[in-house]
Amino acid sequence: MITPKALKAELPLKKEVKTYQKTVEEILLGKDPRRLLLIGPCSIHNIDSAYEYALRLKRLASQVEDRFFICMRTYFEKARTALGWKGLLYDPQLDGSHNMNEGMRLARTLLIALAELDLPAASEFLEPHTPAYLADCISWASIGARTCQSPIHRQLASNLDMPIGFKNRCDGNIDMAINACLTAKEVHHYLGINDDGYLVEVKSRGNPLPHLVLRGSEAKPNFDYQSIVEASHRLQVAGLVDAIIVDCSHDNSQRNYLQQPEVFLSAMQSPIRGIMVESFLEAGAQSFPINKRQSITDPCLDWQATEDLILKVHQCVS
Repeated sequence: MITPKALKAELPLKKEVKTYQKTVEEILLGKDPRRLLLIGPCSIHNIDSAYEYALRLKRLASQVEDRFFICMRTYFEKARTALGWKGLLYDPQLDGSHNMNEGMRLARTLLIALAELDLPAASEFLEPHTPAYLADCISWASIGARTCQSPIHRQLASNLDMPIGFKNRCDGNIDMAINACLTAKEVHHYLGINDDGYLVEVKSRGNPLPHLVLRGSEAKPNFDYQSIVEASHRLQVAGLVDAIIVDCSHDNSQRNYLQQPEVFLSAMQSPIRGIMVESFLEAGAQSFPINKRQSITDPCLDWQATEDLILKVHQCVS
């Protein structure tokens, strides 16, 4: 693999994202009254179509910036329940060739383009070494439902600068995500890589703002008011920041992407700090990647439905 230092020299980030990270922090702390919106495709499989989406999202973000702070979902890694395409980083050509150097270059290229657009990026970290290559470009990040219980990912989160959202487990357990937040706040010593690609002992700093992402469960959704109030109480009892983001997709929409607007509108009535929506240029998903404008993982809302939803809600809360 190319080293993190070499990739950053080849593709330098000219516009830092620390200002975006600070804005996200202030929203999660309640110092900024706006809601954080994390919007974009389930996964990135083509950077040209992703950039086309980003241009549209940037225009929308400018229209609603008085009430919402929008970050684009740029998910390059996908945790699979069993088997399947693992993301752009692992197989950028979608053909089993697994050119990870190319995947890393494509991911960083897109993230730099978003920074130049003044559009913050949100992502999920799965492989523990990925942040060495990309974290300087990310304004918000998550640890997923399948990895929130992993000690490795909790340690990783403790050394990242951006706020980290931990999703509740697939079975609906939020205690594991809350424990993950408690763990990520602290200093840890663990094995990692440095910019030269060497295995080193890392002493983490402690994450500035770990928080909870509710994504529903196999048994029932958890975006309803009662579930959010209960989760809020448990965060306070644990001594954590009362910051909750609702994921409108996955089990909160019962795996039906068309129900995301309903979840969004309901969640907006609760004391939450942010909302996540899976959205792309065209609706739905495809099993074989013949259309670069449609998701190849989870089905997404199309652009028009997304824009209509955000503008509608913006008008209601203005």
